[in-house]
Amino acid sequence: MYRLGTITYDIARDWDLDRIFKTLPALGYEGVELRTTHAHKVEVESNKAQRDEIRRRFEDSPLELAGMGSAFEYHAADPAVVRKNIEGTKAYVRLAHDIGAPGVKVRPNGVPRGEDPRRTFERIGKALREVGEDAEGQGVQIRVEVHGAVTCELPNIAAIMAQADHPNVSVCWNSNPTDVGPDGSIAANFALVKDRITEVHLHDLTDEKYPWRELFTLLKSIRYDGFTLAELPASTDPERVLKYFRSLWKAYQPA
Repeated sequence: MYRLGTITYDIARDWDLDRIFKTLPALGYEGVELRTTHAHKVEVESNKAQRDEIRRRFEDSPLELAGMGSAFEYHAADPAVVRKNIEGTKAYVRLAHDIGAPGVKVRPNGVPRGEDPRRTFERIGKALREVGEDAEGQGVQIRVEVHGAVTCELPNIAAIMAQADHPNVSVCWNSNPTDVGPDGSIAANFALVKDRITEVHLHDLTDEKYPWRELFTLLKSIRYDGFTLAELPASTDPERVLKYFRSLWKAYQPA
């Protein structure tokens, strides 16, 4: 059965590791995805001693490191930009390996203006195949967030995944409005990627436009056993927000 966690973007962007380890288990959260550039400072620049210490702290904690959240993307028309993101991903994967993270989240982020989307999807897929192969050697998954204008549409994510065509490249379901079909259901779009989902991001569970109960039922139907991670905006009272989020998450669970 899937479990509850949070990503640190943006609800915990200002928390250091001490606060993360102290607060999240106390609130009933089992996992965390650490986002790059945030106050916990788990970055590629971390040296070996720092990496070993981070790994030890997670091993000694009830809190599980669910993954690492990056902003690497591969849609740019400029090959140099794509190459920079590929090499950055590889370096981040090595950080993930060293601290014991099972996966790295990456993303598409749209289609360059005027370009045939199919060409963009092919370029993204080729890059994902390269980083997926590299990460497989490190024991780390590449998780593709359903993200970006045009690229957030599930048929397009399915097309990108077909281009990537690598078992170590999986999908991070992102609970976007574009998941919802004209009938108010996400079932058809979910079916396009259900066999590739290894991570789930959740947003505002009070948003009744999104069929949260259906999502949890579908996740149960595929026996998803990864994390469902809260992705929430910053708050002046983050602990209270996370506490209420957990209560809603529990209330939505299927029988």
